[in-house]
Amino acid sequence: MKSHFFAYISRLRFIQRWALMRNTAPENVQEHSHQAAVLAHALAVIRREIYGGKVDPGTVAAAALYHDASEILTGDMPTPIKYQNASIRAAYKEVEALAAGRLLTMLPEELQTCFAPVLTEVDPEIEELVKAADKLSAYIKCVEELKAGNAEFREAAAQTRKALEAFDLPEVAYFLETFMDSFSLTLDELK
Repeated sequence: MKSHFFAYISRLRFIQRWALMRNTAPENVQEHSHQAAVLAHALAVIRREIYGGKVDPGTVAAAALYHDASEILTGDMPTPIKYQNASIRAAYKEVEALAAGRLLTMLPEELQTCFAPVLTEVDPEIEELVKAADKLSAYIKCVEELKAGNAEFREAAAQTRKALEAFDLPEVAYFLETFMDSFSLTLDELK
C-alpha cells in the first residue's frame, strides 16, 4: 500500500497562520507546530520536574507536533471566527475530527494504532498541556510582532495573555515568569 500521509503533513508549511492580521514575519502551520511541540515538551518537563507530575514529555511533544495536522485538509480558521459562537466552534471541531480521522486512514493499517493517540485520541492531561503550549506559541508571536513595531498585535497579545493566565496551570505561570521576558529582547540583549 502506498501512503500519502507524510506528503500531506509536509504541506503544512503552505498553510499561513494569522490570515486576518498584518504580519512583519509570516508564520505557517509547520513552523507553529514545531514551536508548540518545543513549548509543550517544556511545560511537561516543568510539570514533571518541578510540580511532581507523571506525564511523559516526549508523548506531549509528539501530540503537539500533530495538533494542527487536520488543518492540511481544513485550512487554518482564524480565531475570531472559530470562537465567535458555540455553534461555529462545535461544527469546526467536528470538521477537525473528521479530517484527523481521514489522515489516520491514510497510514498503513499497521501504523494507525501508533498514530491514533496523536491524531484522534489525545489523553486529557496531554491535551491540556498542548492547548497551553498552543496558546503560549500565539502569545510569543504577538510579543515578537509588537517588538517589531506591529501594533496590529496589541489587542491579540492582551487577550492571549489573559487566556494563558485563565488556564491556571503552574507550568504556564512558571514559563511566563522564567522565560517569557526574553522574547521581548533583541539578539544583542540576549547575550
